Amino acid sequence: MTPQRTPKLDRAQVVDTALNLLNEAGLDGLTLRAIATRLDVKAPALYWHFKDKQALLDEMATEMMRRMTGRAGEGPPAGDWRESYLRTMRTLRTELLRYRDGAKVYSGARFTDTSYAAGLDASLRVLVEAGFTPTAATRAWQTAYSFTIGYVIEEQAMGPNPFDGAEGYDVDARAERLAAHPLAAESGRVMFQDFDEGFEQGLAAILAGVEATLLG
Repeated sequence: MTPQRTPKLDRAQVVDTALNLLNEAGLDGLTLRAIATRLDVKAPALYWHFKDKQALLDEMATEMMRRMTGRAGEGPPAGDWRESYLRTMRTLRTELLRYRDGAKVYSGARFTDTSYAAGLDASLRVLVEAGFTPTAATRAWQTAYSFTIGYVIEEQAMGPNPFDGAEGYDVDARAERLAAHPLAAESGRVMFQDFDEGFEQGLAAILAGVEATLLG
């Protein structure tokens, strides 16, 4: 049966409601039924706009990208490629952290329009103009991009949750369980605390590696 169109419902409204619900309930609590309830419609009405949950997640990730692009402007300004490279990934992390489970939603998404293209083109152009080949520029960008998304997935899973006030991973309890393995025990204090410092140190290591192995 063809889903009935609901006159008061549009695609943007569904996505905005889904993003708000994501922050309240997390990805596990984000269901089409819950979104429909929030919009005061029947769940089948959503299928007029999205064929399944993955299609909705793709549009949510695209809207996150649109908002990020709007806040960041047209692209990295001219200047040192290293500064631009770091700024781009810091901006991505900041934007993903605006949403509960934001990195999980963003990871693997297939964007539904080309709103990402201008920013990506600008970032790659900065690298090419600094002496990277187009292929090396792409690898350099992809490496930091993948690190950033993966880092934030772990950060949002293991760190304090600002959306519901839950505390992060109990590193003291972990250290007690791993007392027979002292290096592994203490590693938790590095991996699961001070995520800002961890991100910056990881990003700096990637920058050094990219410069050493991919730049001209």
